[in-house]
Amino acid sequence: MITARYGGRLAAIGATAMLTAAVFVLPAKAQTDAKAVIKTYSDIALAKYEDSLITAEALDKAVDALLAKPSAETLNAARDAWKASRVPYQQTEVYRFGNAIVDDWEGKVNSWPLDEGLIDYVAKSYGTESDANALYTANVIANKSIEINGKKVDATNLTPEFLSGTLQEAGGIESNVATGYHAIEFLLWGQDLHGTGPGAGERPYTDYDLANCTGGNCDRRAQYLKSASDLLVSDLKNMVDDWKEGGAARRNLVDGEQNAAISIIFTGMGSLSYGELAGERMKLGLLLHDPEEEHDCFSDNTYNSHLYDAIGIRDAYHGSYTRLDGTVVEGPSVADMVKQAHPAIDKELSAKLDVTIAKMEDIKARVLAGEAYDQQIGEGNAEGNANVQAAIDALVDQTKSIERAVGTLKLNAIAFEGSDSLDSPDKVFQ
Repeated sequence: MITARYGGRLAAIGATAMLTAAVFVLPAKAQTDAKAVIKTYSDIALAKYEDSLITAEALDKAVDALLAKPSAETLNAARDAWKASRVPYQQTEVYRFGNAIVDDWEGKVNSWPLDEGLIDYVAKSYGTESDANALYTANVIANKSIEINGKKVDATNLTPEFLSGTLQEAGGIESNVATGYHAIEFLLWGQDLHGTGPGAGERPYTDYDLANCTGGNCDRRAQYLKSASDLLVSDLKNMVDDWKEGGAARRNLVDGEQNAAISIIFTGMGSLSYGELAGERMKLGLLLHDPEEEHDCFSDNTYNSHLYDAIGIRDAYHGSYTRLDGTVVEGPSVADMVKQAHPAIDKELSAKLDVTIAKMEDIKARVLAGEAYDQQIGEGNAEGNANVQAAIDALVDQTKSIERAVGTLKLNAIAFEGSDSLDSPDKVFQ
């Protein structure tokens, strides 16, 4: 059985196909120092989380401007800041798998999909109840008291502490996502009611205008948005600290066995590539032709998030990252190790990583030409479906080469994350 974790949520899935990575044992003839590779990997993690923090702080300022003077301009500026914040953050996702500190934390900032009726008003098409979630339409913005597990809870103050400590995964339900990028995304865009047709969420700026309020409870909506934005900044600060010298995440790698630390790099690459990105984030939505399964479903920014996930995988292999300010953080990498052990396989994997990014760029090109990601996965869109499938195929193919890369180093097999969407697609429809 392969264990699959996606969007900050953990589920055991039976998979018919198991892809394997491995634990690294440094050959005596290798010249690249494993300790130096671990340092590069950690330095890049720090740089990426620092850039994520910088863009989250810019988003927080844009939220302040929106709430101070609601207008179409300030709302669009906040939306642009949100999209910009996704660029460095998505490149960090390769650090989730294998790094327990990151994976345990990730649910606070990037859980999805979410039952948005927990947070705010929703369209009638959303429905009024769910057998799986008693808080499906709790609408905490409209209600100062809600019931969680049969107990009344005071929701008068929508503080960061209330969102993170009480509302996040309330009732033990993982789809009760109250914090992070996607809660903020929903509050900036609202629901995307266009299905697989053109158009993203269309929340009006007047949802935050206290003098001309639409949607009701504009003061509470503003408090929720500000609390969620502040929380995002705080959570990213914590992760930056974890990757600094002496930080817990870095220390786990530096002070642990080098074999295990090197294996984590490959585990992150393979698990994100196969089970998470190719499977849960792309193939599932394509199989179901369901825009609710796209990662950034309110904003139609999914194409960009997928692209930067793929770039993050390539960065981890080559040990190189270009920061927001244009500076490059780089050093000895697992690519150097593979190249020394088997140059042809390094060339093969490097080429496939480039192919995947090219396929993601093809998806982006269609978006820029006017066809959003949710339109590309729509039923009956043969060309769009094929475009997305080509990127999925490239991710699966590169994962096979990741296996080969670690295999050349005479490694003991470990499992990458799997996905029913790839391994047992019939189960998706059961």
